[in-house]
This record gives sequence, structure tokens and C-alpha cells, in this order.
Amino acid sequence: MLSKTLVLIGLFAGNAMAEVTNLRGDSTEDETTYVEHLDLEVIVEGERQLFPLLPGIKCPTGHHCRVSHYSAQKNAFAAGMSPMVSSMKDNYKSMLAATMDWQELDNSLNTLVNSNNFCTRRAAMTRAAGLAAGLAAAAVSTPAYAAETKEVKMGSDSGLLAFVPQKTSICKGDSVTWINNKGGPHNVVFDEDAIPEGVSQESISMEDQLGDEGDTFTKKFDTAGAYAYYCEPHRGAGMNGMLTVV
Repeated sequence: MLSKTLVLIGLFAGNAMAEVTNLRGDSTEDETTYVEHLDLEVIVEGERQLFPLLPGIKCPTGHHCRVSHYSAQKNAFAAGMSPMVSSMKDNYKSMLAATMDWQELDNSLNTLVNSNNFCTRRAAMTRAAGLAAGLAAAAVSTPAYAAETKEVKMGSDSGLLAFVPQKTSICKGDSVTWINNKGGPHNVVFDEDAIPEGVSQESISMEDQLGDEGDTFTKKFDTAGAYAYYCEPHRGAGMNGMLTVV
């Protein structure tokens, strides 16, 4: 369910601005304001289900969408909550609906839509998916919840003395696992003149070398910046790597 929710949130999170329509056509203060929504009809595990699309997103070609209108005075949209969350709240028919932290979900979806930073969007998407899957807001709000680990091979499959990939980009709080692959022994030593200020070169570098294929070395990075590193036994052969922490 978590992976399905991630895909749906990533697919549907586009324009967060609601299309608001005055169905009376006048400008009196007590007029009723409505918000138009499209619900995408899809088949999930043999069952027909509806998923709300954010306003501004057209119905995907080849699919059928149901058009509905919600009174802004009768749902959470009146309190500033996003239309997608309002629609989910009205249609979520399960025990989870009673315990869902709707405000936290709304905050995550707004961040997902409006942020220009990949790492921020990724964290918000993961939090939103966790909430939709039934996890508590306290759990999904911890920094480690959205963290990921990327892998770098030490030595290519063909035996080339190189890190694969040679350049790696991660988010703050993520980790990198270096895997001894071919042509060992290998290690990871960071260049003390090419790492962010304040980071200890010794604390992030390996003390020993990895001799057996499949041996690993994992390190977490919490400081943003560029990190240059190399394999000490094969530095002369050009076995260098670059890590960027965003």
C-alpha cells in the first residue's frame, strides 16, 4: 500500500491552486463558493476505486474522471486545507480516517507541490505516504524516516579500478554504502581539503581496507556540500569518487 500511495501522490501532485467557482454568478457576501474536483477512476486489484486529482490537473488521456463540487463552507477547504485532502477526508471510509492527522497530511502535500527542492519533496512524499498507510505523525516526522541509502561499487564488474558510479548525490541524513566488488582490496578515504568545513575527515574515512568481495562500508552524511574521496591503494590508477550532499 505504501508504494502504491507514493506513486499516486507523485502522479497527482501538480498545481495546488484550487479552481473556485461562484455558481450564483453574483458578488453578494453570503454567496456559496464551490470547489470543483476530478476523481480518477482506476481498477486496483479488480476493484473500481476513485482517487482525487488536485485542481488544475486534467483527466489523463484514456481514463475516466468523475466531476464533483464541494462547498467551501462545508469542508476543511474553508479552513485552508488543500482540496485534495478535503476530498480524501470526505471519501476515506475506514477506521484510519478517524485517526489520520489530516493537518500533517495537508502540510506534507503542500510541501510536495510547492517546494523546488528534490530532497524536501521526497521527504514530504514519504511522510504523506506513511500517513496514508496508517503510521503516526510522530513516526513519519522523524528525519530518519525519509532517509535513503545509496550504493557505490568499489571496482567495476569488468574489473576496472573505479568507483561505480563515480559521482553520487544524496540528501542530508542519507547514507552511502560502498561495496567491495572487483580488483580489491579497496577503501574509502576522503580528501581533507575537499570536504565541507567542520566535517572530520577521519570520522568519515575507512581505517582498514576491504579485501573480500561483498564486504561493505556504510557512512551517514548530515552536512551538505561536496566530498571528494579516493581508494588509497589505487589512487594512482585514478580511482576517485565525488559525493554531493544536498
